Amino acid sequence: MRRRTVGVVAAATALALAVTACSKPTPAPTQTEGFNAAVGQVYNASDYKGGTLTFAVSSDWDSVDPGDTYYGLSWNLVRLYSRSLVMFKPQPGKAGNELTPDLAQSLGTPSDGGKTWTYKLRSGLKFEDGTPITSKDVKYAVLRSLDSSVLKNGVGPYYMGVYLDLEPGYVGPYTTPNIEEKTAIETPDDQTIVFHLKQPFGGFDYFAMLPVTAPVPQAKDKGALYKEHVVSSGPYMFASYESGKGFTLTRNPNWDQSTDPNRQALPDGYNVKIGLKADDIDQQIANGTIDVDLAGTGVQSAMLPQVLDEGNPLHARGDNPGSARLWYTSIIGTVAPLDNVHCRKAIEYAADRTGYQTAYGGPFAGGDINTSVLVPPIPGYKQIDPYPSTDHKGDVDKAKDELNQCGQPNGFSTTMAYRSDRPKEEAVAESLQQSLSRVGINLTLQGIPTGDYFSSTVGVPSYVVEHKIGLATNGWAADWNDGYGMLGSIVDSRLINPNGGSSNLSVRDPDVDALVDQALGSSDAAAREGIWAQVDAKVMDDAYILPGVWSKAVTLRSKNAANIFVNEAFGQYDYLTMSVAPPA
Repeated sequence: MRRRTVGVVAAATALALAVTACSKPTPAPTQTEGFNAAVGQVYNASDYKGGTLTFAVSSDWDSVDPGDTYYGLSWNLVRLYSRSLVMFKPQPGKAGNELTPDLAQSLGTPSDGGKTWTYKLRSGLKFEDGTPITSKDVKYAVLRSLDSSVLKNGVGPYYMGVYLDLEPGYVGPYTTPNIEEKTAIETPDDQTIVFHLKQPFGGFDYFAMLPVTAPVPQAKDKGALYKEHVVSSGPYMFASYESGKGFTLTRNPNWDQSTDPNRQALPDGYNVKIGLKADDIDQQIANGTIDVDLAGTGVQSAMLPQVLDEGNPLHARGDNPGSARLWYTSIIGTVAPLDNVHCRKAIEYAADRTGYQTAYGGPFAGGDINTSVLVPPIPGYKQIDPYPSTDHKGDVDKAKDELNQCGQPNGFSTTMAYRSDRPKEEAVAESLQQSLSRVGINLTLQGIPTGDYFSSTVGVPSYVVEHKIGLATNGWAADWNDGYGMLGSIVDSRLINPNGGSSNLSVRDPDVDALVDQALGSSDAAAREGIWAQVDAKVMDDAYILPGVWSKAVTLRSKNAANIFVNEAFGQYDYLTMSVAPPA
């Protein structure tokens, strides 16, 4: 997860689910350890209430503000202290990809051919200070998320901002406080919120799932500084917060279990540590002093052999989940000489993709080499390999031919960025540095902290040009499993934000944009899937993306936790349902 698109989707969209059941994570528990014991089932099911869980991550992410975040780990974690209108079910297996009501009483009720969506809030909802939560708080939360000049990282501008029938010139309460927004969102009473769209969209419940629908009391909003104390609507509230170092969560005394069928809220609190070394996090999980690596991308290379060794005690605590995620490198065409497609294709041919796979832990731990942007779990995926080579090790002769065609027969130099606190991405950069040098393409490597990566550096087009960053490691997990959820945010050029925060770092092609609109305008599922395959092929032909690995990860379960399972919506352990194991 990390943005979205213009177009029309008919109400027949298959992904507009109508599931309203309670979502407690109790099916198929396993009580003994074993590899993959938390994949597709609950490991160590328990109703024990109490204790504190400790989570850690090597670097801060974009924000804890629900309106200003797009990291998958954050969407997973934010459910502890905020509630959106709709949520993914906190259940193992395929059920985790289904939607269920959260603040709302039911999934949305469409009318006007799918252009209007109505939600009724549950009764008895309260903020942490006891103030009632109303539809106006949800409306304000959505409207504040639209302003990317203040909240640079969230999805508001790319989902709600594109589809809502907003007043002309309105971009949010910070920048346009003189415009009263009346056309896009109505709140006829304190429990009802009505969204009006420019065009029909049958999948609007997925927008209602976004963290931007978590209510925000306007009087407590501090814009970009709201993250310093997010006002809780969930079972936990912030007890402390120190940017870049960590925070603690404690019970929200005004959360009412009777209003929330999706959360058990078993732990007494959470301690979140930020800035630990990734290898140290692995070791502390093994020792039992940390319960989760929030990054959710798997153990590092130092720990991996131990978890894969069937004779090692850690093996029984390991899981190997897959996800609809692609690890890839953006090839940025606004930086010369990569503004020439043949120079970009030279990179595609020269890259040793086995090195990419090795950087992520090999075929078992890291995933399968992927030669397209779509990955196999996404409907519409077709296996293509437009830049083939023997054993995926690169075709030097083809790469040199492309260099001749782009006027750089001796190669060229450019900068490659990667997230400095992610050792696997550093290993990718080093591998590409080595394989591209075979044809004279010389990379200068630049590590950038995760918290700055999309928001203020590689996600800002002017920064990329000024610093001549031609390549940047990237990764994307589908917001939901269809072509739109996988491709929209990373290939639509209209979603490239000059202020930063965009996930699309490189794809700028009006023909791709037109295909995106064509797919969204089709009411036929098979036709849509075929168009998404065309989008995939066109992006690969443009050579704006170097696909790396269709992700798998070897993760390590806590020795002190219960109710552990992989939520398929996030491709990570479900942070909402995990609890402290009962005392021995």
